[in-house]
Amino acid sequence: MAKTIFVIDDSSVILMSIKQILEMGGFNVETAKDGQEAFNKLKTGFKPDLIITDINMPIMNGIEFIKNARTLLRFTPILVLTTESQAAKRDEAKKLGATGWLVKPVGGPDLLKVLKQVLPGV
Repeated sequence: MAKTIFVIDDSSVILMSIKQILEMGGFNVETAKDGQEAFNKLKTGFKPDLIITDINMPIMNGIEFIKNARTLLRFTPILVLTTESQAAKRDEAKKLGATGWLVKPVGGPDLLKVLKQVLPGV
């Protein structure tokens, strides 16, 4: 059975391209345009196998989303995919429960390789 990946980004272009890469890699993909929309989906009982989130988004940013998501999903891997490269942001995200950090742009093969490392049974 295909794993489900939840992608959160305020850029429709990024969402579309990441979704395409993941679907071609055999994953099911759900998306949200900001952290609040994503957190609302999680609150309804949605349990993805892995989450990929941006940091800089309106309404609820990625750092706030990670903090909130960890109250519902303790063990689900959360990867940050962002243009941010500041060590302080990375450290904060890790402290709140991020599993890994990727800097945009990331190529399809590289993204799939990281997912295979983070997701068991892929």
